[in-house]
Amino acid sequence: MLHHVSIRTANIHRAIAFYEVFGFTVQERFTTGYTLACWLTGILGRLELIQVPEPQPAPDAFGDEHYVGYYHLSFDVTEQASSLPAWLADYQRIFAEKHQTNPDLYQPLQVLLEPCQQMIGDRVYEVCFIADGDGLPLEFIRCLPALG
Repeated sequence: MLHHVSIRTANIHRAIAFYEVFGFTVQERFTTGYTLACWLTGILGRLELIQVPEPQPAPDAFGDEHYVGYYHLSFDVTEQASSLPAWLADYQRIFAEKHQTNPDLYQPLQVLLEPCQQMIGDRVYEVCFIADGDGLPLEFIRCLPALG
């Protein structure tokens, strides 16, 4: 069983705000020797955020076809969304509104791949990709009901 996924971030406060919009809450705050860190938990799993004191830009895992390494996190929103396009539109609106009231903490949602359908095995999924505040790709996936 996966315990958590760890994400290094340039700004832990901005990262916490980003993931809180998706239902994560801070479970535990701590330091990792020299920097701030926390665990976030939610219906979509558990994340660890670690603030990097002197951050460098992250590699472009989504856009660089030659990149080797961890590619993205994938969250299954089948139980939370009846339509991935509508779900994404709601979050785009939420982030746009939050950006208007607090531009230092929130940015408009960056969509890397608009919702589309993808056949995986014998099932059809709606899939979209967005970027978190540090530009890391996040996939949101929704399993469509089986036909027949």
